[in-house]
Amino acid sequence: MEAERGGGTAVAGKLRVFLGAAPGVGKTYAMLREGRRLRGAGVDVVVGLVETYGRHGTAGQLRDLPVLPRRPVPYRGVELTELDLDALLARRPALALVDELAHTNVPGGRNEKRWQDVRELLDAGIDVATTLNIQHLESLNDVVEQITGVAQRETIPDDVVRAADRIELVDLSPQALRTRMAQGEVYAPDRIDVALDHYFRAGNLGALRELALLWLADRVEEELADYRARHGIRAPWETKERIMVALNGAPQGEHLIRRGARTATRVHGDLIGVHVRLDDGTAEREPPDLAPQRELLRELRGTYVEVSGGDVARTLVDFARSESATQLLLGPTGRSRLRELVSGSVINRVIRLAGPIDVRVLPPPEPGLLTVPSEPRRRRPALVPVRRRRLAWLLGPAGAVALTWALSPLRDSLGLSGVLLCQLLVVAGTARLGGLLPAAGSTAAGALAADYFFTTPWHSLTVERGADVAALLVYLAVAGVISHLIDGLTRRSQQADRARAEAAVLTRLAGETVESGPRVLPDLVAELRQVFGLDGAAVLVRAGEAVWEPAASAGAEVPSGPDEASFSVDLGDGAVLVLRGAPLTEEDTRLLGPYVTQLKLARERARLAAQASAAEVLAHTDALHTALLEAVGQDLRAPLAAVRRAAGHVPGPAGQRIGVEAERMERLVASLLDLSRLRAGVMPVVLRPTAVAEVVRAAADGVPGVRVDLEPGLPPVLADPGLLERAFADLLALGAAGDPVVVDAGVVAGRVDVRVTIHGGQAASDVGTASTVVQGFVEAMNGELAVEETPGGGTSYVISLARAVT
Repeated sequence: MEAERGGGTAVAGKLRVFLGAAPGVGKTYAMLREGRRLRGAGVDVVVGLVETYGRHGTAGQLRDLPVLPRRPVPYRGVELTELDLDALLARRPALALVDELAHTNVPGGRNEKRWQDVRELLDAGIDVATTLNIQHLESLNDVVEQITGVAQRETIPDDVVRAADRIELVDLSPQALRTRMAQGEVYAPDRIDVALDHYFRAGNLGALRELALLWLADRVEEELADYRARHGIRAPWETKERIMVALNGAPQGEHLIRRGARTATRVHGDLIGVHVRLDDGTAEREPPDLAPQRELLRELRGTYVEVSGGDVARTLVDFARSESATQLLLGPTGRSRLRELVSGSVINRVIRLAGPIDVRVLPPPEPGLLTVPSEPRRRRPALVPVRRRRLAWLLGPAGAVALTWALSPLRDSLGLSGVLLCQLLVVAGTARLGGLLPAAGSTAAGALAADYFFTTPWHSLTVERGADVAALLVYLAVAGVISHLIDGLTRRSQQADRARAEAAVLTRLAGETVESGPRVLPDLVAELRQVFGLDGAAVLVRAGEAVWEPAASAGAEVPSGPDEASFSVDLGDGAVLVLRGAPLTEEDTRLLGPYVTQLKLARERARLAAQASAAEVLAHTDALHTALLEAVGQDLRAPLAAVRRAAGHVPGPAGQRIGVEAERMERLVASLLDLSRLRAGVMPVVLRPTAVAEVVRAAADGVPGVRVDLEPGLPPVLADPGLLERAFADLLALGAAGDPVVVDAGVVAGRVDVRVTIHGGQAASDVGTASTVVQGFVEAMNGELAVEETPGGGTSYVISLARAVT
C-alpha cells in the first residue's frame, strides 16, 4: 500500500498489534517495553496515546519515552482528550505507540474510530504499534457475549487486524490473571469482587484465551497458505494433521468417518469428508447413504466438501494437496474384477498419484466384532459332509459305467430304455449319498455309457436314431428332477434335525433362566464351546490399550485377544466373546444369539450383585455415621450448655466471648446432625421459589457488622427457605466479633450468585468444618459453594443457585 505525499511516493508504514484475551494480561505493558527497547536501539519512538488506568507497572514503562500531548475535545459540557492525529503526522516519528485500536473517538473529530486514525498514520509511512483485546473483533463479538454475558459496543473489522504485518499474542493463564486481579494490579479495590465474580470467572477467561489462540492460529495458517501459493509449493507441509475421508455413498462410509474422527482426535487435527461428483455430463443421482454421512460428519465436528471432476483419483489427490491433507482414507472398492480390468482401479491410481500423502485403505467393518451378525452370508443349508461327497463322486459315475457294461450282454432284450431306467437307481443312490453335484456326474456318466453300449453304431458316442436321442434327453431330465428332489429332502431332513437340536438348547436355556436367573459366566462359556465344537472360547474384558483379561474361558486353545479369534462378538462395557475353531455357519450364528444374550445377562447380574454389595456396605456405613453423630451431638450438648451457663458468671469480655463461642459450637453440632440427616434421606428438602433478600435479612437479624447490598428486583431462586437461611446463618457466624461482613448478589450465566465476604475474618483454610456443612446444605438444593481469598485479608463465600421459573 502506497500513498502520494508532496509529489513523492511514501511507503506505507507497518502495523504491529499486541493481542490479548482479556483486559489486564499486559498488552500495553508489552507495547511500551518494546518501544523502550527500540528507542534504546536508536529508533525514533513517540507515544501517541496510552491508557495506564492507574497501573503502576504500566506507568513505569513511560518514564523515558517521549509522550505526545493529547488533543482536548469538548463534548456535552465536558472536556475530553483524544489522539492528536495532526500533531503526530507533523512529528512523523519512525514508530508511534497508539493504545486501544478498537476505541471509538469522541464525536466531532475527523475519524469515528481510532483504527481509522491508525490507517492515516500507516498511509503516511509511520509504523504503528497498538493493542487489542480479542472480544473487540467483529466476528467474535456474539461469541464473547454468549460466553461472558457482556455485549461489546466497540468492535473492529477483522480485515483491519488481519492486514497487520505482525500480531503478537500477550498470553496469561486464567489463574494468573485472577491472581493479578485479586492483588489489585488491574482494577480498583471496589471493583475487584464484582469483576472476579462476573467477567473474570476462570471459565470465561479460559474460553476467551482459547478464542484468541484459535483466531491467531487461523491467521498463521492463512499466511502459510499464501506463502506456499507464492512459491509454488504443492507438497503438503505437516504443520497440522488433516485427515481426509473419501466418500462415494457406500454404506461403509460411516465406518471411514468414525475411524478418521478417532485419528483426528488423537492427533488434534482436522477431519474433512470429500465426495467427488463426476462432471461427464450425466445427471448423477446422490447416493442415499450420503445424507446421513454428511450429518455424521457434522456431529463429529468434521467438514463436508463436494468437488467435481472427470477423474475421481486425480480429483481426490488434487483436493488433498490444496487442503494440505496429511492422510487420505479410502474404503474397499465396490468394483468387480472385470470393471477394474476395463476401467482401472481408483485405489491404485490414488496411491500412485498421492506422493507424500499417506493413503490408508481400510477394510470393511468386521460384523462379528460389533454384534452378532443377523444376516450372515447365505449358503446352502446343511451341507453334506466332505467324506460323503468324495465317496459319492467316486462311486456314482463309476457305478453308472459299471452297471451299463454289466447289462450290455442283454442289449437286444433290455434295450436303451431299460438300461436308462436302471441308471436312475444309481443316480438316486448317489444323490442320497453325496448330494446334487455327484448325482449330476453320475447322470452324465450313465448317459455316455448308455450311448456307447446301447445305441447304434455300437461302441461309439454317435447316435443314429432320433428315438434314442429322445430317450437320452428324457433320461437326463428325469435324472435331474430326481436328483434335485432327493437332495432337497436330504437337506430338509438335516435342517429338521438341527432345528430340533436348536429348539432343545433354546428351551433348556430359557427354562434355566426362568427357574434360577442368569447362569454363571464360566458354565455358559464351557457349554457354548461344547455345543459348537470349538477349540476354545472366552469372555475377555479390556484392561488397557490392547490388553485383555479373561473373565471366563474354556478349551485348550483360548484366544488372548480379538485379533487371535476366528469369530468375535462385542458384549458391551469393554467385554468381548472370542471363539476359535471351525468357521460358523448361518445356523450357528442364529443359535449363538441366545448364548450372547445369556452372557450379557450373566455379566449384568454379576455387576448388579457387586453394586448391591457396595450399596449395602455404604448404607451400613451411613447408618453408623449418623448414629455416631447423633450420639456425639447428644453428649456434647449437655457440657456446652454447662459451659454457656458458667460463662455467665465470668465477669467482663472474657465471659461474653466464652458464651459466644459455646453458642457457636452448639449451632455447629446441630448443623452437623442436620447434614447427616440430609445425606441419610431422613430430612426432606422442599425446593420452591424463594426470595433471596428475605432469607438473607432473616439470617443477618441480630448479627452485628453485616451489610446487605442486594440489588432490587433480584429474581427468586429455587431453594428450601429454611435450609438456605441455615446456610447463610452458618456463614455469617464465621466472622469474629467486629469483622465487617458484606452480602451482595447478582445474576451470572442464568444463575443467582450470592457472595458473603468476611473482611479480616478467618482464612479459608481455617473454616473447613463450617464450610463443609454449608456446602452440604447448598448441594442438597442443587447449588454450588465456592470459597475464595479476599484481597486485604478475609474470605469470600459464593453460593450459586438456580433461578426459579415463574
